[in-house]
Amino acid sequence: MHVRALDYKLTASRKKLFTTVRHCTAWMIAAVLLAYQTGCSTHLQRHHRIKLVVWGMELGQDSEGLQARINAFEKMHPNIRVSVLGMGAGGMDPSKLMTAIVGNVPPDVIHQDRFTIGDWASRGTFLPLNSFLAKDATRADGVHQKDFYPACWQEATYTSPITHQSGVYAIPDGTDDRLLFYNIPEFKKAGIVDSQGNAKPPRTWHELLSDAVKLTRYNKDGTIKRIGFIPNYGNSWLYLYAWQNGGDFMSPDGRTCTMNAPNNVGALNYMVKVYDALGGVSKVNAFQSGFQSNALDPFLTGTVAMKIDGSWIPAAIARYKPDLDFGVAPPPVPSARLLHLGRFAHVKNTFLTWAGGFSYAIPRGAHHAKAAWEFIRWMTSPQAALIDAAATKAYDAAKQRPFVPALSANRVINQVVFAKYGPKSFKFANAMNLFIAMMDNARFRPVTFVGQRLWDEQVRAMDAATHHDITHETSLQALNIATQSVQHDLNRFFISSHFHVIPAWVLNTVYTTLATILLLFLVWRMRVIFKLRKIAREEAIAGAVFIAPWAIGFLVFTAGPMIASLFYSFCQYDVLHPPHWVGLHNYLELAGQDGYYLRVSLYNAFYVAVIGIPLGIVTGLSVALLLNAKVKGMSFYRTAFYLPSIVPVVASSILWLWILNADPKRGLLNAVWHITFEAWFHWAPPGWLSSAQWAKPALILQGLWGAGSGMILWLAGLQGIPRHLYEAAEIDGAGAASKFLNVTLPMLSPYIFFNLIIGTIGALQQFDNVYILSGGDLSQPAGPVNSLLMPVQYLFKNAFQYFKMGTASALAWVLFVMILILSGLQLKLAPRWVYYESEQK
Repeated sequence: MHVRALDYKLTASRKKLFTTVRHCTAWMIAAVLLAYQTGCSTHLQRHHRIKLVVWGMELGQDSEGLQARINAFEKMHPNIRVSVLGMGAGGMDPSKLMTAIVGNVPPDVIHQDRFTIGDWASRGTFLPLNSFLAKDATRADGVHQKDFYPACWQEATYTSPITHQSGVYAIPDGTDDRLLFYNIPEFKKAGIVDSQGNAKPPRTWHELLSDAVKLTRYNKDGTIKRIGFIPNYGNSWLYLYAWQNGGDFMSPDGRTCTMNAPNNVGALNYMVKVYDALGGVSKVNAFQSGFQSNALDPFLTGTVAMKIDGSWIPAAIARYKPDLDFGVAPPPVPSARLLHLGRFAHVKNTFLTWAGGFSYAIPRGAHHAKAAWEFIRWMTSPQAALIDAAATKAYDAAKQRPFVPALSANRVINQVVFAKYGPKSFKFANAMNLFIAMMDNARFRPVTFVGQRLWDEQVRAMDAATHHDITHETSLQALNIATQSVQHDLNRFFISSHFHVIPAWVLNTVYTTLATILLLFLVWRMRVIFKLRKIAREEAIAGAVFIAPWAIGFLVFTAGPMIASLFYSFCQYDVLHPPHWVGLHNYLELAGQDGYYLRVSLYNAFYVAVIGIPLGIVTGLSVALLLNAKVKGMSFYRTAFYLPSIVPVVASSILWLWILNADPKRGLLNAVWHITFEAWFHWAPPGWLSSAQWAKPALILQGLWGAGSGMILWLAGLQGIPRHLYEAAEIDGAGAASKFLNVTLPMLSPYIFFNLIIGTIGALQQFDNVYILSGGDLSQPAGPVNSLLMPVQYLFKNAFQYFKMGTASALAWVLFVMILILSGLQLKLAPRWVYYESEQK
C-alpha cells in the first residue's frame, strides 16, 4: 500500500513536472515568436520610415524652440524623421530650390518668405494646399483660415491673372509688422513733450520731419553726431509711405503696375524731403555706414532717436539693453489722412502698418506630401507654439536673458503664448500688444509673379530719387523708369503663350548634329595623320594625346553649355518650363527696355577698366622696379608684396569693407584721413562705398591691393631685358629716365599688352568682389544708385532672381562679342607699339 502510494506520488510529480515543462516550452516558443514578430515589425518600420526633408530653417545656436517642436513631432510620428537644412533657401535666393525642383529632388517642405510665394506659385513650383485644407475643415486641430490674420493669409494666396483661379500655396508661420520706436529721454531733452511733460511721438509726416530735425545733432565739422530719423533705416521702405498716402503698386487684376501713381510719387517726394532736410542722402549714408547691430545698435546707443522697425526689436532691446527707456507708436501718416479719418475711425484704422514673414510650402514633386502636411499642421499649431515658447524661455533663462515671444501669423497662437509667456515689463508688454493690435490693419506686398522685380524697382527708384543731386531724377522720373521695367515683365508674361514651345528634341538634335560633324572631322584628321610618314605620324599622335584631356574637358563641360546658352538666347526660358522661341526679342530687350541697366553696368565696367587698368599697370611695374634692386632681404619683400594677391577674394573683400567704412571711428582709411587731411586742410573724408561718387574709386583702390600678382610678371620681364642694351644707352649718354623710356618700356611692351588684354576681360567679368562690397544682396542696388553694378552681376540677377534665362544668355553673348571685338582691336593695334625682340632678328 505504501509502495502504491509512493508510485502514485511519483506519477503525480512527473505529470506536474511534464506540465510545467510543457508550459515553459510553450511560453518560450511564444516569446521567440513574439520577438521575431517584433523584430520583423521594427525592421519593416525602419524600412518604411520617412525622411522628411525641410529646407529654410537652421538648427543651431538659439534654436532650442524649433528643436523642441521637431522633437515633439517625431515623438508623435515615430515613422517620420525630420531632416532640417538651411541651404540658403527660403528667402530671395531661389537658385537652390529651382535646381532641386528641376532635378526632381525637391525638399518635402520649404520655409519660404511669404513675399515670394506668388512668384513661385505662378510657375507651378508649389503644390496648392486647398485639398489639404478641405480635409482639415472638420478637424479641431486642423489649419483654418479664420485663425490667421487676413494680411498673412492673403499673402500666401495666389490668383492667376490669366485663369483667375485662386489657391492657397503656403501656410503662414511667423509674422512681423512695423511701428515707430522713439527714445523717450531724447524727446524730453529736445522739448518734444505733451502738456503732462511726457514724450510726444509724432503722429503725422509733418511732425515726423519737424522732430527729426530737432533731434539731429552735428559735429563741429558738419558731420552728423546723432540723427533724429532716417526714412529708410529700420524697416519701412517706399511701400509703407505709399500705402500711408493711399497709394498702391499693382492694379486689382494684377495686369498693370501702378508704381508711378500720384500718391506713390507724393510718398517718395516726402522721403526725399526728409533726407534733404538732414543734409542729403550722401551725408546720411556716410553716417549710417558706421551703424552696427545687437548691443551696438544705434537706437540702443542713442545715436538714432527714432526709427520705424519690426516686431523683433523689443526682443533685441530686452536682450541687449533692457533698461532702455523707449516707447512705440503707429507709424506717422500724412496729415490729410489723419484729418480725413481721425474723427470717424478707430486709431488702428487711421494708422496702418505692413506685415511680412515666412510660411510653409510644399514644392512640386515632393515625395512625402501627406507627411509634409502633417508637419505643417503641427508647426503652425498652438500646441507647437507653446512648446517652442517654453523651450526658448528656458534657454534664455539659462543664459540670463529676458524672453519676449515672437509674433505668429496665427492670432490664436498669439493669444495663448502671450497669455502664458508674455513679457511682464510694462514697456515691453505695451509694445507687443500694439504690434498685435496693428496686425488687423496691416498691408502686404503685392502677390504677383513679378514680386521680386517690383521690390527691386521700388528700391532702385527710392535710391535714385533720394540721390537726385547725382542722378538728376525727380521722384516721378525714377518711378516712371521703375514702372516701365515692371510693366515690361508683366507684358512679357501675358504674351508668352503666343510664342511657340520648343520641344526638348530640338536641342538634342542640335547636339547630335554637332557631335556627328565633330566625329567626322576627327575621322578625317585621323586618316590624314595615318598617311604621314612614321616620325611625323608619331609626333602628331603624341600631340593629340597631350591635348586630349583639355579638348575632352572643353567639349564636355564648356562647349555644351555654350551651345545651349546660344540656343536659349533666342528663347523665353525659366528652367522650370520648356523654352519658347522668341527670336531676337531678348537682344532687342537689352537694347531697349533693359537698356538702362545695361548702360549703367557697362559704364561702371569701362570706368574701372579705363582708370583701373593703367593704375594697376603703373602700380605693379613700380613695385617690380623696387623689388628688382639688389638689396639685402629682397626675398622677404617680394613675398610680402605677393601675399595679398593669393588672399581669397571673399576674405579680401570683407577686409576692405572694414578699411573703406566711411565712419572714421570704424574705417581704417578714413581714420587716417581724419587725423591728417581733415585736421590739416579741413578736407572731409570720402564716403567710399556709401557714396555714389566714391564707390568706383574704392573698387579700383581695392584692386590695386592685389597688384602683387602682376608684379611677378613685371619682375620677370625686367630681369629678361639684356644688360647690354642699358650699357649701350649709357655709352650714348642716356640718363635713368631716358633708359626707362627708351629701353625698359619698349622691352616691356609685350607685358603691357598682355595686362591690357587680361585687364579688359577682367573688368567686364567682375562679380565676386563687387557682390560682397555692394552688400551681398542682389535685391538691393549694387552700391548707391547702382554705382557698382557690373554686367555679370546684372546677368546673374536676370538668371537666378527673375528666372529670365533667355535674357541672361543673350547678355552673356553680348559680353562675349564685346570682349572679342575689344581683344581683336587691341591685337590689330599691337604691331604699332608692341616690340617683340624675336621679330626684329
